[in-house]
Amino acid sequence: MNRRTFIEASLAASVVAASRPVWAAAATHHIDRVGLQLYTVRELLKQDFDGTIAKVAQIGYGEVEFAGNYGKSPKEARAALDKNGLVSPSAHSPLADIEKKLPEAIETAHIMGHKFIVCPYIEAPQRNADGWKHAAEVFNRAGEATQKAGIQFAYHNHSFEFAPTEGLGGKLPFDFLLANTDPKLVKIEMDLCWMTVGGQDPVAYFNSHPGRFPLVHVKDWTKEGHGSNDYSGAVGHPVKEGHMTNVGEGSIDWKRIFEQSGKAGIQHYFVENDDAKSFDDPRASYEYLAKLQF
Repeated sequence: MNRRTFIEASLAASVVAASRPVWAAAATHHIDRVGLQLYTVRELLKQDFDGTIAKVAQIGYGEVEFAGNYGKSPKEARAALDKNGLVSPSAHSPLADIEKKLPEAIETAHIMGHKFIVCPYIEAPQRNADGWKHAAEVFNRAGEATQKAGIQFAYHNHSFEFAPTEGLGGKLPFDFLLANTDPKLVKIEMDLCWMTVGGQDPVAYFNSHPGRFPLVHVKDWTKEGHGSNDYSGAVGHPVKEGHMTNVGEGSIDWKRIFEQSGKAGIQHYFVENDDAKSFDDPRASYEYLAKLQF
């Protein structure tokens, strides 16, 4: 190609690019595998574990996150997943088990195929300066042990981590944990609903701690009406207005959040609805997320 031909070709390409609609300039993305936190269907799992797992797969979910095995051994639970073409990248393990039974949790993770072990909760009596400092120490130790076993440790937030706490150097508990745990050893499973209820902006944390959030809980919140519980366990006090709802039926701007998935480091998206009444609820959330483009 001579110089004149090259210039003409370049000019032609520029004209085509300039005439392209603005909306076509940016590539759109979607969630390849929508996951479900099985706490959403906990009562159904107690009644019929195998049947419930099958129905979760039939809805279209590709991944599940465990919060207990509902009486099944790890091998039995894994068999149900394999039968229905599901995988389970992560599981919740209580803080007491992480402190005292971590080898057993790691063994279960290997059988189940979990790549993440997540501490889901800090009990109310421990939500003081000494308790948060202790948690940070435990998390770092656990993260080191799980990493040696090829598993990533993470912590799942609620809203109570954003209540000011004396003795943490002016930091909120969530910020204290981020600052006092090794980013390589301790990741965060961000609960996007409880972040919002706690008055926080997930995107701001994505910007300040890029790559720290490989897992997210996707559940929506509406300020209209009341839910079936007061949410005091998650918030730290009763919630007088608002309740959890299916994804897409509340006020959270999912496109804005998920447009920053790359910066956040999100690998797995788990739908959760504490107040789900039937399979209609996780189905509605799945259908919304399966179509969502961002």
